[in-house]
Amino acid sequence: MEWVLIGILVLFAIVVLMVIVIYNRLVALRQNCRQGSADIAAQLRQRHDLIPNLVATVKGYAAHEQATFDAVIEARNRAEAPGAGAGAEAALSGAMGRLFALAEAYPELKASANFQQLQGELADTEDKLAAARRAFNSVSADYNSARESFPAVIFAGAFGFQPCEYHEIAASERGTVDVAPKVGF
Repeated sequence: MEWVLIGILVLFAIVVLMVIVIYNRLVALRQNCRQGSADIAAQLRQRHDLIPNLVATVKGYAAHEQATFDAVIEARNRAEAPGAGAGAEAALSGAMGRLFALAEAYPELKASANFQQLQGELADTEDKLAAARRAFNSVSADYNSARESFPAVIFAGAFGFQPCEYHEIAASERGTVDVAPKVGF
């Protein structure tokens, strides 16, 4: 009788220990997802901080192109608004494309060290943003896999671990991303 009671207590202790390990692992993975999301937000902030400097530099060379500048600033402001989604970021990317096309029309601007530095910083930020999105999707996959695998799936819902959504391209961007860019010389 004592051995049965000891066996039940050992089995109970193993189950409790297993639940603790699963819970702690899911917490760590969920934190990685939150950090990934914050990293994306930080890169978007850097991108939005660079845009006014780039616009000011281009304005100095092409003062009569006010509509393009206004569109870039308006798109940036919409993208920074609370609750702005991927559509606002897509509009900002489109407006930035028009700004760079405008810069192509001014050879002296393309040669400007300020413009080249800002363009390089923006390209670097875009690369970091893409890397942050890939890293976020990777940690989201790890978290979702751990959450949905056995035996964690038994406890995950009870402990409030919700699935982590992947960072996806907005529907408004899919048409432009799916098409190869045209490059002319």
